[in-house]
Amino acid sequence: MTHERLSRWRSLAGILATAVLLGLYALGGLAWILGFVALVPWLLVLNTDRTTPRALANAALMSVAFVAAVFYWFGAAIGAYTGVGASTATVVLLVFAPLVQPQFIAFALVRQWAGRRYGPVLRALAATCAWVACEWLVAKPLGDTLGHGVFPSAVLRQVADLGGAAGITALLLLVNEAIAFAIVEYRGRGADRSMRVLLRPLALAIGIVACMAGYGAVRRAALQAPALADAPTLRVAMVQANITDYERLRKKIGAYGVVRQVLDTHYALSWSAIRDHQADVLLWSETVYPTTFGHPRSEDGAALDREIQGFVDTAGVPLVFGTYDRDAQGEYNAAAFLEPGKGLLGVYRKTYPFPLTEHVPRWLDGPRLRSVLPWTGTWSPGDGARVLPLRSADGREVNVVPLICLDDVHPDLAIDGARLGAQAIVGISNDSWFTAYPVGARLHLAVAAFRSIETRLPQVRVTTNGFSAIIDDTGEVLANTAIGDQAVLTAFVSARDPSPTLMVRWGDWVGRAGAVFLLGLAALAAWQSLRRRAATAPQVEAVITVVMLTPPWRAVIGALRLCAGAGLLWLAFDMLTRTGLQIQSLSQLWLFAAAVLAPAVAAWVIERAFVAQARVEGSLLVLDQRRRRIELPLASIDALRPWRIPLPGSGVDVRLSAGPWWTWSLASTRPRALQRLLASTGTPVRLEGGVANGLADLAQNRADARRRRFDHPLVKFGLFALLLALIAFRLHQIIAFGGVFGEYYSYGLGAYLTGLLIWWASWSIGLMLFAAVLRIAIETVVMLAIALRTAHAAAVRDAMEWLGRLAFYLGVPAWLAMRLLAAG
Repeated sequence: MTHERLSRWRSLAGILATAVLLGLYALGGLAWILGFVALVPWLLVLNTDRTTPRALANAALMSVAFVAAVFYWFGAAIGAYTGVGASTATVVLLVFAPLVQPQFIAFALVRQWAGRRYGPVLRALAATCAWVACEWLVAKPLGDTLGHGVFPSAVLRQVADLGGAAGITALLLLVNEAIAFAIVEYRGRGADRSMRVLLRPLALAIGIVACMAGYGAVRRAALQAPALADAPTLRVAMVQANITDYERLRKKIGAYGVVRQVLDTHYALSWSAIRDHQADVLLWSETVYPTTFGHPRSEDGAALDREIQGFVDTAGVPLVFGTYDRDAQGEYNAAAFLEPGKGLLGVYRKTYPFPLTEHVPRWLDGPRLRSVLPWTGTWSPGDGARVLPLRSADGREVNVVPLICLDDVHPDLAIDGARLGAQAIVGISNDSWFTAYPVGARLHLAVAAFRSIETRLPQVRVTTNGFSAIIDDTGEVLANTAIGDQAVLTAFVSARDPSPTLMVRWGDWVGRAGAVFLLGLAALAAWQSLRRRAATAPQVEAVITVVMLTPPWRAVIGALRLCAGAGLLWLAFDMLTRTGLQIQSLSQLWLFAAAVLAPAVAAWVIERAFVAQARVEGSLLVLDQRRRRIELPLASIDALRPWRIPLPGSGVDVRLSAGPWWTWSLASTRPRALQRLLASTGTPVRLEGGVANGLADLAQNRADARRRRFDHPLVKFGLFALLLALIAFRLHQIIAFGGVFGEYYSYGLGAYLTGLLIWWASWSIGLMLFAAVLRIAIETVVMLAIALRTAHAAAVRDAMEWLGRLAFYLGVPAWLAMRLLAAG
């Protein structure tokens, strides 16, 4: 077996070992301890990856293996819910695993990058920051992170009030890195192996775990101390009716029959809660009333609304239940708060509807999507956390923050609720799609419990058919129902205001801190690279490309360049003042072609005709063109004068020793390189020009900057503009014509392609204008650096170029995304 093949098998074995360990870790129980070692086999694999493509491939495979080992049930559950089948949904999930679990790729790539530049400590810190920053930036369907697996440890999970589950994830990653480093060091010593090489990394790992345990023990003991008994306390009864699959029931007994059965079951269980448990408040689960409360669609709906309010009035206790709400903007998954004798106190609208099954962004929605995915939902997202009171008949009151299903996998809502004065969390969920996969419902319960640890707010959580639960402020599940039970669970909730935790004060800060650390590390690496470049003496180039121009031809090319610039400015002015930053007709495209493209292309063609390669041969300056060769004795050159007016670009005039200027001027993006080439021969060549010297320095500085492939105009104004245009054009088609291909169906292929061309040209021109603004800003800053005679002008140039790239390639899509979100 070859070394390469053996290496591949070892890599696969390491990935498989980590996947198995993570699969066991996800089962809970005592397996939580595996979280501190599960990644070690994969880390050892990454240590052997010497190339970025190899690290990327192993990270992608790891994400697939992780999904297969930990979320094997999720594909089957989605397949059952959507009707596409478990096998199809699982295959789709595995194919998209690198997108669903992108933190593996971010971790591996940053680890590879940092490992080439820094030691193992910074490598581990950078990779850990990449993991948590990626999970903060990219929302995952279930909000999962490695830290959730520590939930069975009542002591260690208390650390979450400092940094949330993401903070625990970071600590787990660091411990795994320390153990992997110890193994590598031990193996690398060969015959000199000693247990002493293990002490430092293992001491670090043990120290992290010990600090977590120490903090958790102290925090847990403080929270379990007896509390004051005079705080108002409510008995909250959670009604789990165990009625699922509304669609199947609707086909069997009709829509009204379903609502009737659901309400009658909940009424009966609620009366039992009031009679047997002396309930002060009733909680029903998510979407238990599957229509809009307060906005009836029919007389039957209005009668049912009155019936629910009548039940509350008769029972004399407030009711919180899942329903729908609507306004002029759309329909929402909601929780309604009803009070006896007062009616509707308020409504909370679910902030995070489940992607596709509950909510489809407007830019993605359309008849074609719904024909392919008929199960997609129509709800709109709510507008954030809201705190509402639960009030008993005798005036006892507890302020609560309601969370609906997926809301509780996002820390921000519970944190915002705590900041708004919430004293408890009320969770309502419909986990019926986990009926055949209780591991999913168990994970959801564990993730929800972290919200109580982070905020130190107790939680009551009711579901349709399990697991309904009572959770205290340490995250302990004091009691819970089972999957498939029809039951009433009663909790005591008190009006106590906990001291704000670090998570409440700072928010979900770990991911943001990781992103800031990475930016700082990248800036440090860039600065170090630039310092090394600045310390390197400029190299003398053997051949320099120039354009040989007589004064008339220079004037012609300069006029063409000015014409193109003026045409672009006129088009920009027209767009700003008349058409609103958008090309609206083919006539504007023809104007762009005639006034901008044509003169720019003509100037380029003329320059290509006069291009030459300048080099020194013996005592001659040789200028080679395609059909002629010009030789100029070096002794006859007295001085170079940079052009005072940089048109058609930067360049120099050549003064001869006899006194007159040479007939030909030399246009070059590297005027200083030409001077260094002549000076390297020992020929004393003066540089005239004063202010023009600064322009020459600016041109040389710009030419010396390293250009990337994505700086090419075809990429910037062609491919990138097309990508953005396709997104915007799709949204335009949906809004204006009711579907992605609406204009095609209405007016034909010609009209559709013309419309796309107009959108593409509009984005291309807009990006040209934006790039021009960025270029002016970059050149201004660099010119100031050159004028101040700073030794770091090259570093300033590179820093500004990268800022410009970020503004161009990230800023524009971010602006477009905000526009799309604002549109729907």
